Amino acid sequence: MKLNRKYIDKVVKILKSGGIAILPTDTIYGIHCVALNKKAVERVYEIRKRDPHKPCIILINDIKQIELFGIGLFKKTEKFFQRIWPEKVSIIIPISRRRQAEFEFLHRGVNSLGFRMPDPPVLREILKQTGPLISTSANFGGGAPAKNIIEAKKYFGKDIDFYLDIGKLDSVPSSLAQIEHGKLKILRKGEVDLEKVVF
Repeated sequence: MKLNRKYIDKVVKILKSGGIAILPTDTIYGIHCVALNKKAVERVYEIRKRDPHKPCIILINDIKQIELFGIGLFKKTEKFFQRIWPEKVSIIIPISRRRQAEFEFLHRGVNSLGFRMPDPPVLREILKQTGPLISTSANFGGGAPAKNIIEAKKYFGKDIDFYLDIGKLDSVPSSLAQIEHGKLKILRKGEVDLEKVVF
């Protein structure tokens, strides 16, 4: 994924001002906004017609950004993330009880959040400047994910503030696992075989 600097600067400006953008990820096109902007997050749920009880994945550029969400990382967990990221792997982690109310607009009542550190340099550069972004597939709830910007615009039209087009994207979903009580539980098999990864 290569992109002109002016487009990176434009999308960063839109996202930091509370806007919503459809961007290519390491898997498929996704809808994104700054994760710590509650108003923007609620707008994504409204536009996408997403189940209000279902959290979105949060994309990060640095492992330490997880701590912004009321989650303290044990050394074992941090070293695990260093081994697996950046990669098509999303990991769900519980939020500290004393911070659950603060981040309810993100965890939607499940008291845990999923994170992924994507590999594409352009996306990492955007994340470096915006901070963590929520990411959910570019489709209405229950619909087929958009594989290109034409399909995405059929879903959302002018409700999206910026579309970043790099052609067709069609990939298997990220591998998904949950860290619970000090153990790794695989929830969805993807391109990365987590059964071969030691937690």
